[in-house]
Amino acid sequence: MKTLVINFFVSLLILAAAILGGCQSSAEKVDAAKENVDEAKEELQEVKAEVQADAIKVANAEEWRVFKSDAEIKIKENEVRIGELKVKMKKSGKTFDAMYEKNIIALEEKNKDLKTRIASYETNQSDWDAFTREFNHDMDELGQALKDLTVNNKN
Repeated sequence: MKTLVINFFVSLLILAAAILGGCQSSAEKVDAAKENVDEAKEELQEVKAEVQADAIKVANAEEWRVFKSDAEIKIKENEVRIGELKVKMKKSGKTFDAMYEKNIIALEEKNKDLKTRIASYETNQSDWDAFTREFNHDMDELGQALKDLTVNNKN
């Protein structure tokens, strides 16, 4: 009989706790649901931002690889052209003035500077668009200067 009474009271306490603990008003349930939805939206936005940032990094890494490869090829071509100009300058029978020699040295320095800038960008990444725009401008300028120097030579 004692166990029956004890079981009854324990059951009654469990039932009372369940009823009192589980009784939320509709407004409280709606508020809790809104909070859950807001939290889920914030988490979704954070995940989207992370995914987008990762995609940009991957695209930039691929873009960088292609850009660096192209730039290194152009720099090597410039080195060859500068070397040819130096050989041409040293050939006997050709008289080149000091200005021509200074121009070759200046172009060689610009080419070395471009090589250094490519190497330093890899360690000190800055504004990608500005870097590529300035680098391409300087590379085109150097290429044009090399062409102009050889054209002036032929005249």
